[in-house]
Amino acid sequence: MAENIRLEIVTPEKSVVSDDAKIVMAPGQLGEFGILPRHTPFMTTLNVGAVHYENAEGNERFVFVSGGFAEALPDRVTILADSAERRADIDIKRAKRAMTRAEERLEQYSKEETDFTRARVALLRAITRIRIVETR
Repeated sequence: MAENIRLEIVTPEKSVVSDDAKIVMAPGQLGEFGILPRHTPFMTTLNVGAVHYENAEGNERFVFVSGGFAEALPDRVTILADSAERRADIDIKRAKRAMTRAEERLEQYSKEETDFTRARVALLRAITRIRIVETR
């Protein structure tokens, strides 16, 4: 029987994932990283992006995270995310509306005193949610 690693993804409000995985991939500050069972312990910050993992049954799963921290231990991965949504919980229409609003804010940046960084991050979050839902 293949070895698994325990994956926990939590936000300040709730537990989003508690599952066994064969591999976990996450968006670290220095790029995407992968964790397998018996991984060397480490801790890192996360970017906005998709955590994807293969569960014990071999099914690929996707979870949106908007930053936070990840701790890898030999037998588990804990992700403390600012916010997180399972693929099935993402409202694609809402994400597309958010993307449109962020794009409009970015276009007006030179015309008004809009918070450019905030609009750029909002756009990144919306695009990431859309990509997660549309990934086959």
